Amino acid sequence: MARVVGLGLQDFSKIQNENVFYVDKTRFIKEWWESKDEVTLIARPRRFGKTLTMSMVEQFFSVEHAGSKCFRSMDIWKEQKYRELQGTYPVISLTFSSIKERNYQDAKKKICATIQMLYQKYRFLIDKDVLNEQEKDEFLKVSAETPEYEASLTLKKLSAYLNRYYGKNVIILLDEYDTPMQEAYVKGYLQELADFMRNLLNVTFKDNPYLARGIMTGITRISKESIFSDLNHLQVVTTTSNKYADCFGFTEEEVLNSLKEYGLEDRKDEVKKWYDGFCFGNMKDIYNPWSILNYLDNRAAAPYWVNTSSNHLIGKLLQEGNKQVKESFEKLLRRECIYTEIDEQIVYDQLDVDENAVWSLMLASGYLKVNDSRVKETSDEWDQVYELSVTNFEVLVMLKKLVRSWFAPSASNYNEFIKALLQDDIKAMNLYMNRIAVSVFSFFDTGKKPSETTEPERFYHGFVLGLIVDLEERYHITSNRESGFGRYDIMMEPKKADDPAIIIEFKIQDPEDEKDLSQTVETALQQIDAKNYAVGLLDKGIQADRIRKYGFAFCGKKVLIGEEDRVI
Repeated sequence: MARVVGLGLQDFSKIQNENVFYVDKTRFIKEWWESKDEVTLIARPRRFGKTLTMSMVEQFFSVEHAGSKCFRSMDIWKEQKYRELQGTYPVISLTFSSIKERNYQDAKKKICATIQMLYQKYRFLIDKDVLNEQEKDEFLKVSAETPEYEASLTLKKLSAYLNRYYGKNVIILLDEYDTPMQEAYVKGYLQELADFMRNLLNVTFKDNPYLARGIMTGITRISKESIFSDLNHLQVVTTTSNKYADCFGFTEEEVLNSLKEYGLEDRKDEVKKWYDGFCFGNMKDIYNPWSILNYLDNRAAAPYWVNTSSNHLIGKLLQEGNKQVKESFEKLLRRECIYTEIDEQIVYDQLDVDENAVWSLMLASGYLKVNDSRVKETSDEWDQVYELSVTNFEVLVMLKKLVRSWFAPSASNYNEFIKALLQDDIKAMNLYMNRIAVSVFSFFDTGKKPSETTEPERFYHGFVLGLIVDLEERYHITSNRESGFGRYDIMMEPKKADDPAIIIEFKIQDPEDEKDLSQTVETALQQIDAKNYAVGLLDKGIQADRIRKYGFAFCGKKVLIGEEDRVI
C-alpha cells in the first residue's frame, strides 16, 4: 500500500513516525560529516528539501534526540560509527524564512525576536549551575529590542553556554539565511541589513571557539563583499558544484520508484516533460521534489512549484531590464539557449546594471539550467561561458504567466489590441495601445528622449515578449534581427498560410526633426522599405501583398500607429 503524501511537512521525525512518503536522503549526513568542512553554505532552489534536510541533520546530531528510532531504517544506520554518533552534539537550529519586513528596523527586530525564541528553548540553563549572575541577566535581556552590537553576539554566547553545559562544541544550523537580504533589496534597505548580517554571521561562524560545525542554506550565494567578507573558510556549494548533487531534489531513479509505488509508472514521460531538467554539478535529470509530491497526490500534471513563492524579484528585473536582457529572455521563451558568463556570487546592488547577474539569479532560483559550458582562455584572460535554457515545461508556463502579468493592469485593452492587430484595425490599435501606455508604461521605466539609431526602449521589448506569449501558436516572432540592409524591431512570420506576415518598426519622436507623431510614423515606415526588411519573408515565399508594415511612434506615453497610406 502506497504511503500518504504529506505536503508541506518539514519535520523529519513527524514524517518518519507517521509513515509519510519520504525519499531517503540521509546519505547527506555522512557526506557532510566526512567532508570535514567547518562551515558549509548550500544554495538550492526553493522547495528543494533544504528545510527538511536541516531538520534531519538536527535530529540526527542533537542530544535532545538521542536514541531516536527515526533513522533505524535509513541508509545512515548501516554503519556502526554513525549509530554511535547519533544524538551526541548540542545543536542550535534556526530559520530566517519569515524575515520579510518592510523596513530595516522591523527586520532587525524580527531577527532578534527569532533569537529570543531560541533562548527560551534553552531557559533551563538559568536554573542549572552554568551561568553566572551577569550571564543570567544578559540571557534574560535578549529580546526584539536588543541593540545591534549585542545582537551580533547572541548566537556565540548561546554556543558558549551550551558548550559549558554539555562539555562539547555546538553544531549551528541556519536555514534560509538569504531571505532577509532578498527582501531588503526589493524594499530598499539592503545596505543597513547587510551590515547587521555581516556582523552576526561573522561572529557566529568565524569568531566562535564554541562552534563544532555549521551549515547555512539558502537560494543564493550572496557575495563575500556583502556579508561574508571575513568567512574565508566557508565551503560554498552552488548549482554548478558536484558536492551533494543528488542530496537535494529527486533523481530519475527515485522518481521512477515513486511512480511505481503509486501505480503511475505509465506516466513517466509526462512527469519528465513537466518536472525534470534540474542540474547540479555534473548530475543531470534532477526532478523538482515539491512538484513530484503534488503530482503523486493529485495524479495530474500542473504548475505546482511556481505557485510556492512570489516571483516578484525576478519579474521586476526582467520587466525593467534593458534591451539585451529582454532579447535574451525572448530567446528563452522560444525555448532557445542563451550563452553567458555566470557569477554565482549574487551582488544585489548589481542586479539592476549587470545583465549576467539576472541570469545568475535565475540559475540559482531554478528557472534556468546549465546545458553545457566552455572555457575561453587567452594569454591574459580566462572566462567560462555557460549555455543556459529554461529548466522544464513547468518553469516555461510560469515565465509566460509572468509576462502576461506585466500587462495585467490593462489586460482587457491588451487583449483588444491583439485582436485589432490581427484584424488590421488601425483605429482600434491606436485606441487600445494608448490605453495600455497610460496603464503600464511606467512599470517598464520607458524613456522620453530620442534613442540613438534604432535603440528601442524597455517597454517595446516587453511588448515583443507579450506577443510571443500570446501569439506563439500562430506566429514565429523575432525582434532586432538582421534582414535586408538593417535590423527590424519586430517580425511576425505566420505559421499558417492564411495569416498575414507583420513587420513593426518603433520610433521615438525627435522634436528637432519631426513636428508631430505622424512624421515619426512616416519615418518608421520609410525605414522598413529603405532597409528592405521584408526580404527575408519574400525569400520564404510570402507574397508582398500579404506583408503588413506598421510604424509605431512614441512620445512619452502618447502613441501613434500607422500603416502605409493609413496614418490616423
